[in-house]
Amino acid sequence: MEPGVTSVVLGGLTAVLLVAVVVLAGLYLSRLRTLSRRVGSFACGVRHEDRWTAGIAQYTHGRIAWWRAVSLAPRPARTWSRGELTLLERTPLGEQDEHGQEMLLVRCLHGGETFDLAMSVPACAGLVSWLESGPRPIGRVI
Repeated sequence: MEPGVTSVVLGGLTAVLLVAVVVLAGLYLSRLRTLSRRVGSFACGVRHEDRWTAGIAQYTHGRIAWWRAVSLAPRPARTWSRGELTLLERTPLGEQDEHGQEMLLVRCLHGGETFDLAMSVPACAGLVSWLESGPRPIGRVI
């Protein structure tokens, strides 16, 4: 190839790559904005096996859906049903979120699996309220 043709091809490839990066960044930001503006959503990190992952959780009918912050997946990465979720303990992290709220480490149990959530104090209060306001399980009458 001639030097002029090579530079045109490289310029075209660079432009295509740049457009792809801009489109992916736009999709990511749009997804994050959509998730964070849903009713009942809150910022929530999850730690499972010593690895933290940032995300957004949302209260839905009878469960909490959790999406990873860095993902283009259309479905939640994890869900926890209200009837099986137990909060074991809450510990202050000594940090603040982007709104200046104190952060808590919340140890949870769901389906025999223990994991940690990081959330603000108001988000934790909402989680406790949501868990307590759920329907009572129907038991056998003796």
